[in-house]
Amino acid sequence: MKLSELYWHRITPLHLLLWPLSIVYGGYLTLKKLCYWLDIVPSVKLPVPVIVIDSISVDDGGKTPFLISLVNCLLKNGYRPGIITRGNYDNPGSPVAVTPATSSNTVGGKILLLAQHCRETCPVWVGSDRVAVAKALLDSNPSCNIILCNDGMQFYRLERNLEIAVADFSGQSFGNALLLPAGPLRIPARHLEKIDFIVTNGKQSNYIDTSKWVKTYKILLVNETAYNVLNPEIRCPITDFKNKRLHIITDEENARWFFDVIQKSGLTAQLHTFPDNHQFIESDIQAADAEVILMPEEHALQCRHFAKDTLWALSKEAWISDELQAIILKKLSKTLT
Repeated sequence: MKLSELYWHRITPLHLLLWPLSIVYGGYLTLKKLCYWLDIVPSVKLPVPVIVIDSISVDDGGKTPFLISLVNCLLKNGYRPGIITRGNYDNPGSPVAVTPATSSNTVGGKILLLAQHCRETCPVWVGSDRVAVAKALLDSNPSCNIILCNDGMQFYRLERNLEIAVADFSGQSFGNALLLPAGPLRIPARHLEKIDFIVTNGKQSNYIDTSKWVKTYKILLVNETAYNVLNPEIRCPITDFKNKRLHIITDEENARWFFDVIQKSGLTAQLHTFPDNHQFIESDIQAADAEVILMPEEHALQCRHFAKDTLWALSKEAWISDELQAIILKKLSKTLT
């Protein structure tokens, strides 16, 4: 367990010291939401429906693969979605479209991953002001008829039609169950009682009381297939690497699940870990004896400009039940009538 995870899962004198700040933060979020609800602070309603998808904690929690699966579901049912997101907080700026050629230094690996998967079928825009980003996306893509906000559960200025919270029981989503900064939660647990949908992955922990939540829907995260970065059409199960000299390269955020995947697949590999948010350079992925270098997809895409044919990307896919797809589409159709 890395240091940050150890911090989120414990309650120490430091956490007790920070606990009053968590109470202040929770009160601020509640007051902020109330001000928008009472129209004390004006909100903005877009001409198309808005779905907000966000993780309940600082961890992604499977939000990105779920969002990609939701885009595919909407496209198959005749919708033309667009994605808006805040991007890197250290690179705020005016609204701009994200493409597979965009630098990960500007938008981050996960947003670049969204652009890679969605391409022309679903525009991805980023910027510091989500309302301005949404308007810019709609102006540039007049056929877009639904906005997916990839974060911003607490950004109440943008009115939303549906809210979907993502919780990862197997990761650090709940941790010590405290709000920031004493814990990993970004929204108070009581807010989950009024969310439209809660999607979860991993086995539920016994100490987490979900009795007051709205009905939850499980998604399954699958990490079984890799593709060659220089030739993405070449795909294979990662078990095909069993007899290869395999090197795993990742950051600390992905190291734990990557290690679990390798163990479950019966693979033997050398593991190289870099700090979170590391910007990979060519020397990072050089291993003279490696027949296969395997990276999480979001990192492998950062290296595509200097990759060799030994570099493979491990994708993380979310399987959504037919029931969840049907109920999202049903609620969405009601917003259009």
